[in-house]
Amino acid sequence: MDLGIKGKRGLVCASSKGLGKGCALALAEAGVDLVLNARGAEALDATADEIRSRYQVSVTTVAADITTDEGRAAVLEAAGDLDILVNNAGGPPPGMWSDWERDDFIKALDANMLTPIALMKAVLPGMMERGWGRVVNITSQSVKSPIPVLGLSNSARAGLTGYVAGTSRQVAPSGVTINNLLPGIHATDRAIGLDTGAAEAGGISIEEAKHNREQTIPARRYGTAEEFGQTCAFLCSQHAGFIVGQNILLDGGAVNATL
Repeated sequence: MDLGIKGKRGLVCASSKGLGKGCALALAEAGVDLVLNARGAEALDATADEIRSRYQVSVTTVAADITTDEGRAAVLEAAGDLDILVNNAGGPPPGMWSDWERDDFIKALDANMLTPIALMKAVLPGMMERGWGRVVNITSQSVKSPIPVLGLSNSARAGLTGYVAGTSRQVAPSGVTINNLLPGIHATDRAIGLDTGAAEAGGISIEEAKHNREQTIPARRYGTAEEFGQTCAFLCSQHAGFIVGQNILLDGGAVNATL
């Protein structure tokens, strides 16, 4: 399918690896020129080189912490006029409700709620003026079904979801859509970290921990960054202009819900 976005310009945050990289690859395959951001320059440059060689699109890299004012300013200056924004940031560490203090919540909010809001506020006016734009926020299945050990993530991402619910309806008349992708467990470094924690807590191997988690997923496997990225690219396409303010699960059926 021709997604109709060849020549568009997109920013993908946290795109050196994992789900962000999957989104960047899929957008590049569709012909989108990219601005990639992550904190680590080495992995970021390697991803950029891979994308350039595979898809012959323009790729600009900005190694910076997107959760800081300085980092966002550097990324936005390099990005220029954007047609597509993919917000993404690593989730806060797991723990128990009794572990977290105010500073822990502020850090989670900065990374997973306030940073994507700041980026949206920066790029939405230009998108609206030009009459076209796509924003995709990578959040979590925990928005639909809270994960007890991920209380920081549950809280911050739920706040972003509420913001998007209202904002997306306000910008839609200008041809701009905002939607959220809610990943379940995918085969990324995040999954390795969660499986490692489960293995240590249960006194089992990481392989056993992964197998046990897979058995809780109706699809009986982890998702892949590639299939996640293709879903993101579709939401950014010309064909997705009537999808507004939605929260789309990519979790293999793990969340047991009718709606």
